[in-house]
Amino acid sequence: MPGRPARRGSNWSAGERQGTRSRAGADGLRSASQAVGTDAIARAEARAGAETAVGTDAIARAEAGAAGRAEADPEEVARLICLRLLTTAPRTQAQLATALRRRGIPDEAAAAVLARFAEVKLIDDAMFARAWVDSRHHGRGLAGRALGAELRQRGVAQDDIQAALRELDPEQELATARELVARRLAGTAGMPVPARMRRLTGVLARKGYAAGLAYRVVREALEEEGGDCRVPFEDLDVLGEPDDDPETAGA
Repeated sequence: MPGRPARRGSNWSAGERQGTRSRAGADGLRSASQAVGTDAIARAEARAGAETAVGTDAIARAEAGAAGRAEADPEEVARLICLRLLTTAPRTQAQLATALRRRGIPDEAAAAVLARFAEVKLIDDAMFARAWVDSRHHGRGLAGRALGAELRQRGVAQDDIQAALRELDPEQELATARELVARRLAGTAGMPVPARMRRLTGVLARKGYAAGLAYRVVREALEEEGGDCRVPFEDLDVLGEPDDDPETAGA
């Protein structure tokens, strides 16, 4: 009709639509960053959730834009980096500190932002450690020794590691070890007994179980089969056995 403006909705290019979403993501992210810098933490957490919906690509562009401004506040950039990382996965304080250092954030600005995030529980190493132990034990069957090593690699303090590992029931750990052996027992059928012992104890050793416990659990499983498992413990050389079991590679 005359005088009626042409509709553009269906003719917008992908770049125009993406640009609109990017600007929306950047605006939301700046608001979230300001909230973290104040005592209105509830708004910060809500904004962090909104940023996940917008997409981490928009957050990354907002971060790059802030970093590219000559007048950019280092703490603002640090907040943007931390928010982007936390929308993808939980992180420890040490992991975030490493990320900020790699991006060239001054130590003073990084420390201020990380302290604020820790204060308002956007990062919580003790909670991270507990969740990690629960998830990795039940999901991968890892024992306390392996879990502790993984948490140390992620910069968690020893006190937080020990507190998280205390929640791992020794009886649950033993039951998990037995389940791991039971799942792999049939795959060793027909092998010589010493080879079966080495293979099965190696499975447990690589998941962090003590050699003595691994030997006991495997011997019990073989005895239940009715086989002869009189293999001296000292002949197993568990920890020196190569990892040729594809099911445990990278465990």
